[in-house]
Amino acid sequence: MSTTARLRDRRVNLERRATASKAVRTSLVSLAGLIGGPVTNQSGDEVGRVVDVVARLYGSDSYPPVTGLILRIGRRRTFLASDAIGKVHAGHVRLSTARVDLRDFARRPGEVLLAKDVLDHQLVDVDGVQVTRAADLYLAPLVDKVVLVGVDVSLPTLLRRLGPRRWQARPTPERVLDWQAVAPFAEQATEGPPEVRLRASRAALHRLRPADLADILEDLGRAERQQLLGWLAPEQAADALEEMEPAELENLLREAKPEHAARLVDEMEPDEATDALRDLTREEREALLTRMPSSEAAELRRLLAHREGTAGGAMTTLLITAGRDETVAQVRARLAEQAEHRTEIDAVAVVDEQGRLVTDIALFDLAVAEDTTPVADLVAWRTQFGPPVTVRPDTALTAAADELVAARASSLLVVDDTDRPLGRILADDLLDNLLPERGRLHFRRFLQ
Repeated sequence: MSTTARLRDRRVNLERRATASKAVRTSLVSLAGLIGGPVTNQSGDEVGRVVDVVARLYGSDSYPPVTGLILRIGRRRTFLASDAIGKVHAGHVRLSTARVDLRDFARRPGEVLLAKDVLDHQLVDVDGVQVTRAADLYLAPLVDKVVLVGVDVSLPTLLRRLGPRRWQARPTPERVLDWQAVAPFAEQATEGPPEVRLRASRAALHRLRPADLADILEDLGRAERQQLLGWLAPEQAADALEEMEPAELENLLREAKPEHAARLVDEMEPDEATDALRDLTREEREALLTRMPSSEAAELRRLLAHREGTAGGAMTTLLITAGRDETVAQVRARLAEQAEHRTEIDAVAVVDEQGRLVTDIALFDLAVAEDTTPVADLVAWRTQFGPPVTVRPDTALTAAADELVAARASSLLVVDDTDRPLGRILADDLLDNLLPERGRLHFRRFLQ
């Protein structure tokens, strides 16, 4: 293609983009520009000013429909239902009827005040996996209704709102997110009846990785992250909490209602839960432990009894054990039952009839063995490598790290004075404790 042809194509493309951009700007109505704007009747007489726009945020519609306006008429604030709205322009609303039914506003299930509850508030960009702030919201007038279609998160839009009113009403869609791609927070919004469909963005949150959710939780404000936690299943929330920085997790547990915080800690892996509880005061810790099931609380108390900086203080009590008389298939079945804890399991401890440690078999060795192979055969094969490397609960973490490196393993068993396994200390937990300034590290497990 010649240079002239390329320049011509480029000019045509620029003209098309400019035309499309102008069409978008013309069709969108800026919420920020609408607030404070006049509301006129069919005769063109002003009847009031827009104070806020009410939308059904958590309904079944893909894009929230506007259900009414809150107007200021003299000193009175009143609600105008959407069926009286004729046309919504930039910075101006025209009514469809000469007589309007004005009433006091009463929030219905799923409704929010867009200016009060959403504009300038935090929200989650689910596609970009980040927390951002709504600089403006854009409405799109359709044939019989007005819907919320997008949220502007750009800095120029914030600057526009600081300018004269004629600038404020003019849409500047520089960086607009589709409303379906964001999860907004609204402190006073009610979710409505149970049959309300989960919004696409809310459903997308459930598919995010725990580390992504942790980043989002750390960036949100107090109210917003408690609301986000409420949207997640306790198991998913606990996974995300395990990825958070200790200081942020500490704040989050203090902010949450004790019953909810106790449920979250109960869902965490024992070693992660212990670390979280250590960062709280004695009173705060007891407030959570007393709200947990007694068996789980007792286990965490046992872990808390170990000193910080020792193997016992960093180990997980989640252990998979096997007897020599079992087959590989039976052990695999037991592992399958613990699939949700796969990040905490990298080996199976074989114990004798008295519960004393015989050997430690890596998941890889179990994976390549035949189903019918007796565990005793694997024990005999492991004997050539010598006894398993273990540490005592009071072993310093630095010494445990030396043992781990020497053993070339990804975990070490922690045993008591009679060689009965108490727990397992994982390589990534060891590094998290020794190198906290580097953030949380996670090793890939064989069956992950």
